[in-house]
Amino acid sequence: MACNCNNQITTNTRGIPYLASTNVTVSDASVDIALGWRELPQIGLFFVRLATPIPTGTTATLPVTLTLNGSTRALTLLGGAAATVASIGVGTSGVIGVFNDKFNGILQMVTPVAA
Repeated sequence: MACNCNNQITTNTRGIPYLASTNVTVSDASVDIALGWRELPQIGLFFVRLATPIPTGTTATLPVTLTLNGSTRALTLLGGAAATVASIGVGTSGVIGVFNDKFNGILQMVTPVAA
């Protein structure tokens, strides 16, 4: 079997970005975690520090979005299901890992779901 050696994609060649949330906005449709402005690789892993926790009492079934550089995208879980408030937790701060592939429309939480 021939090797197709051109399938290797290098990600995060300059390190893994670490972003702190700048704001959390709760609406009837979603919870948005704002990340401010930062240049990120088109494909790669980054970490988000929830400097502002999702407020206690927020509906657990609301989907979570991330806004970076003015662009808001839905955060997903393995398999493409929407990450929800229950996936992250409310009233807590911490760090979540996210994989981004803009070319294939992937913005996926890679850390375990909240207990």
